[in-house]
Amino acid sequence: MKKISIEERANWQKTVESAGFYFHTVEGTRYWDERGFYQFTHDQISRDIEGPTQALHEMSMDLVDRVVNSEELLSRLAIAPRFHDLIRRSWLDKHPSLYSRFDFIYDAHGPAKMIESNADTPTSLLESASIQLLWLEDLLSQGKLPPTATQYNSLAQDLVHAFAAFDTDTPFYFSAISGSIEDRGTTDFLRKMAGISAIDARHIDIEDIGLTDTGRFVDLDGNSIARLFKLHPWEHIFHERFGAAIPGSGTQFVEPAWKAILSNKGMLPLLWEFNKGHPNLLPAFFDTSPEKSVPKGWVRKPFFSREGANIELRTFSGEHVIEEGPYTEGPFILQEFAPLPKFDDSYTLIGSWVIGDVPSGIGIREDDTLITRNTSRFVPHIVLD
Repeated sequence: MKKISIEERANWQKTVESAGFYFHTVEGTRYWDERGFYQFTHDQISRDIEGPTQALHEMSMDLVDRVVNSEELLSRLAIAPRFHDLIRRSWLDKHPSLYSRFDFIYDAHGPAKMIESNADTPTSLLESASIQLLWLEDLLSQGKLPPTATQYNSLAQDLVHAFAAFDTDTPFYFSAISGSIEDRGTTDFLRKMAGISAIDARHIDIEDIGLTDTGRFVDLDGNSIARLFKLHPWEHIFHERFGAAIPGSGTQFVEPAWKAILSNKGMLPLLWEFNKGHPNLLPAFFDTSPEKSVPKGWVRKPFFSREGANIELRTFSGEHVIEEGPYTEGPFILQEFAPLPKFDDSYTLIGSWVIGDVPSGIGIREDDTLITRNTSRFVPHIVLD
């Protein structure tokens, strides 16, 4: 694994925008950064990324099966009791999942360490599945990369295959908060993949979803929403007015309610508890004294937080790094600190994707600090021996 500098494409902004990627620059700062790329060997991908991803996915499914059958475990995850049956039913009825992403610390000098599971509303999908692949194809056609260079990336075709498991008789709505260019880019890409599978894929802003007196969710024209992909976290839905209507609505949700177990950082201590010593896991525990300072060599994380917000860490030498944010309320976990590898002046995090039950590719984020934030950069990769 190494990082290599390369000249960016002329007019790259227009090129990526033509593929629906409009959030390549955020508030004047690069998000997409093709001035360099990461190079892996085939063995590094298959042995150190793909294999562990499959193992962690299977461990996660085992964890869900344990949790849904235990009121005590559901309560330890701070999930409101009134939603326990919804979560349990969605698992027992085998409601399908489209995607999830594990975040890995990896530098090719030891096993990848999973620091988080993003299983409910993971973003960076469009850039992982499409934009970096188009970048690779462009550079290959221009002779700027070796002709044998490939990419660990079957995300698009795996999504099409996953959508093929849904019937085509019912419209499939894809929703995101209005005004979010990134979220809309993600849902538009998913709609495109669904359309390839002959699904009637429709967009609706989350704010435009209605609720009838009989408890059905409807679109602006009053049509029932039988199937809904919602780029909106379950932990938020559980506290919103419409959340209470979900069990009786008849709507199939994607991601399903059982994903509330895996999108919760409380799953990390449970995963460690049931798989203690696994080489791709870091020790993690429920934080019983969040009022105390973070010990050296540990990271404090809220159960519910995103994009690095409200994460606090203390390195083995005592360096203290904290990212402010809105997720100030507990509960919290403590996870053993493992430093992100540093390439040039950037700390690197690998996101490893699962589509359905299949490991499907990676996306790489860089940041200037040990905490990967919403201002981090996305950098493409190649696979080459």
